[in-house]
Amino acid sequence: MKKYLKYLSICAVGLLIAPACKKSFLTVNPKGTNLESQYYRNQAEAFTGLVAVYDIVGYQSGGLLTKEDAMDAGCDDHVAGGGGAGDITDLQVFNNYTLNETQGPSSALWQGSYQGIFRANVLLSKLPGVPMDAGLKKRYADETTALRAYFYFDLVRLFKNIPLILTEVASDQIDNVLQVPPATVYSQIESDLKAVIDSKSIPDKVDVTADGGRLTMGAVHALLGKVYLFDKKYTEAAAQFAIVNGTPGQPNSTYGYQLLANFADLWKVSNKFNAESILEVGHSSKSGGSWSCAACTEGNLLNILVGPRGYNPKTAAAPDYISGYSFIPFTKEFFDFIHFDPRNKATVANLDSLKANGIADYSAGYANTGFFVGKFAGHLADKTTGGGAPELNYPQNIYEIRLADTYLMEAEALIMANGDLTRAAALMTAVHTRAYNDGKTHALAATMPVLKNERRAELAAEGHRWFDLVRWGDAASVLGYKGFKAGRNEILPIPLNDLNATKLKQSKEYGGTL
Repeated sequence: MKKYLKYLSICAVGLLIAPACKKSFLTVNPKGTNLESQYYRNQAEAFTGLVAVYDIVGYQSGGLLTKEDAMDAGCDDHVAGGGGAGDITDLQVFNNYTLNETQGPSSALWQGSYQGIFRANVLLSKLPGVPMDAGLKKRYADETTALRAYFYFDLVRLFKNIPLILTEVASDQIDNVLQVPPATVYSQIESDLKAVIDSKSIPDKVDVTADGGRLTMGAVHALLGKVYLFDKKYTEAAAQFAIVNGTPGQPNSTYGYQLLANFADLWKVSNKFNAESILEVGHSSKSGGSWSCAACTEGNLLNILVGPRGYNPKTAAAPDYISGYSFIPFTKEFFDFIHFDPRNKATVANLDSLKANGIADYSAGYANTGFFVGKFAGHLADKTTGGGAPELNYPQNIYEIRLADTYLMEAEALIMANGDLTRAAALMTAVHTRAYNDGKTHALAATMPVLKNERRAELAAEGHRWFDLVRWGDAASVLGYKGFKAGRNEILPIPLNDLNATKLKQSKEYGGTL
């Protein structure tokens, strides 16, 4: 869905985004609430409210944090990078595991998801009174419920001990909200997503020219499968993914999903909402985003964040990268891992090689490795024509869920459940064979070590690796060299600002009592 919320996001409007102007994570400005009560008068205003909920799926903080750059900084494939040890400190402390309740990505990730939940709960409370077609109203409600489940899924796997808020909370009761066990959150997410699927109000496909990014029924099945996988309900996860994936390597007859023939095509800015995309966050170069509110831009902040610092092409053969901020470059160990994989060229911008061969030059950033994120490095060809700060307005979309991911998640679920290993191998082989794209079958065995390597190569820099390592129980052994401590760093600390003057408790992993 096109991201229109920048037109709604001024705090004085007060319709939907009061949490952006708040002290606590759910505090509602009373003036904003009064204005909100006069909204939702018709279908158009209900749709605006729905767009506001969707907007948080692509949440980017004013401190230039996204879910992708944060989770990449915490995993073994990247270093934080940037211009120095204090550049975007929240990334640096996650990279070296010195994060705490006052420093790190916790605040942005916590606040962003609860903004989405706040907006969802407001819309769900208002929709029954909106005069509009009943079928369309049900679709809006189901989309909103599924999006709320998406936000809660991020929160429960990042923080474990969270409040589960399903209705609007009165402003004088915000500080009395309590946390619930993770199992309760997972149960609610699964129940909500199953109810949305049973309702059948969300379409199997959408017109991407008008509604690209809106949920389809395939996306809801994929999200439920992912939730089941993290909840260790492997048989249920495999069943949901099978609906999405269909026959390995063949187009899905219901949803139209299909692996693109060429892996590199996934990262072309012009190739938005393609057949492999299941849930995608839209970005634009025409929003006019500026440094007065970096969080308000519709551009993709990753494009400027990951580009090589001081990039200078020397020959006509040089890629048209923009000069960026050199965050989250790949480690040498990751480059050695992917070097001879066909996905290497599209994944890694190898400035080390370009410089050594006199093709291009760049300035080394902090903890420089020479291996930048090619998937998201911005290009001059995509520079904004819509005003604002060019560096904040690059238009590349982000995949939240794509088909190669669901293929590999189904394979994982089948392996863990000791299910159909022939199908698991076929799913893994389809992804691996697409990487080569040479007309030959490149078979993989259905084992967890092979599955783990395939996910690492296929999904590098897309924000999945840290979650994968934690889910597999591998984080302590793989990330120990960074300072990761077992029994602590599998979750993030609850931000201090959201503990102060509330009944929320810090998790025991970070010295709390919960």
